[in-house]
Amino acid sequence: MPKKSIEQTEVAGQRVLIRVDFNVPLDGDSITDDRRIVAALPTIKSVIDRGGRAILMSHLGRPEGKGYESSYSMAPVAKRLGELLDKPVTIPAQTCKDPGVQAAVDAMSDGDVILLENLRFHGCEKRNETEFAQHLAGLADVYVNDAFGTCHREHCSMVGVPQAMGSKPKVAGFLVEKEIAYLSDTLQNPQRPFCVILGGAKVSDKLPAIENLLPKSDHILVGGAMAYTFLKALGHDVGISRVEEDMVKEAHRIIELAAESKTDLHFPEDHICSTTFAEKAGDIEVFDDQIKDGFMGLDIGPKTAARYSQIIKSSKTIVWNGPMGVFEWMPFKMGTKLIAEAVANATDAGSISIIGGGDSAAAAEKFGVADRLSHVSTGGGASLAMLEGKSFKSVELLDDA
Repeated sequence: MPKKSIEQTEVAGQRVLIRVDFNVPLDGDSITDDRRIVAALPTIKSVIDRGGRAILMSHLGRPEGKGYESSYSMAPVAKRLGELLDKPVTIPAQTCKDPGVQAAVDAMSDGDVILLENLRFHGCEKRNETEFAQHLAGLADVYVNDAFGTCHREHCSMVGVPQAMGSKPKVAGFLVEKEIAYLSDTLQNPQRPFCVILGGAKVSDKLPAIENLLPKSDHILVGGAMAYTFLKALGHDVGISRVEEDMVKEAHRIIELAAESKTDLHFPEDHICSTTFAEKAGDIEVFDDQIKDGFMGLDIGPKTAARYSQIIKSSKTIVWNGPMGVFEWMPFKMGTKLIAEAVANATDAGSISIIGGGDSAAAAEKFGVADRLSHVSTGGGASLAMLEGKSFKSVELLDDA
């Protein structure tokens, strides 16, 4: 059921508590990728441009949950956000529970923005404790969920706060609205042919997604290290490639399920391999089908990339989660690069493309195709959970449109 949007909500003179996802990568005090901050701007601007008072809250990294830690402070985020908004963004206190937070909220004027310190300085955030939820909810007249990256987490700021808001408005931000529209609505009624590309390291990470998507998709293209668990289940020689031995039986079960379904499950037919898991060491060879002892698969080969690209070209809906190889390293980047370009070309020709997962998004950015894709999700774990068919309590608690 569609959820009420911030766009449909009166915010003038209101204290609007926005759960954003500002869990950005840092190098010391420098933000190395501000895409998550930029993605939240439409919601923040919608509030302050209409006279609302924006109170932002987020987590950053993995602090101990025992109080303030300078290395996990939101200060670099506040600085960058202030630059993007061209107005001051203050952090009122070193913890969300400090009395200075309430004082700062009480002193806000229409159009002001404050950013609370890291939610995970409080262990009660992850434990979803009622008292903390009530404290945060008491700061606001309106609650907005615009943190898709944590929608699958039943944490205090995601679930406890909307529960504690009672009859006050609880709405979706533009980012969450967009993510749900693409990931949920598209998966429920995809234009066909529907192609799913799954890569990454572990079969165990993607198994629920494969099971959910098998009855819905026309093609599932498998790459990355996870392919070698499947290939071993099929009786192929995989050398010293990474294999989840405890998942071989499950992989075989999935192969049998695919055989009984209308979905074509595709695996690599050639492989770029090395004797060492390193960028600039080891002997590199390309193997057709069977991999020689002492070699590990680190990328799909050219034949596989060409075959996968042809399937992508003929697809009308494309979902991609996980790279085809170790794309960060020069000798093993081509498989992921060619797939990224194939998805972009298909999108240019009118297909819908949805990219989920941090590595896939990073690959799309690295190979210069991100702007040509229909949607690049900001939430790795959340987008994968949607591919698994899971519903989110954090979204269910929002007001229906």
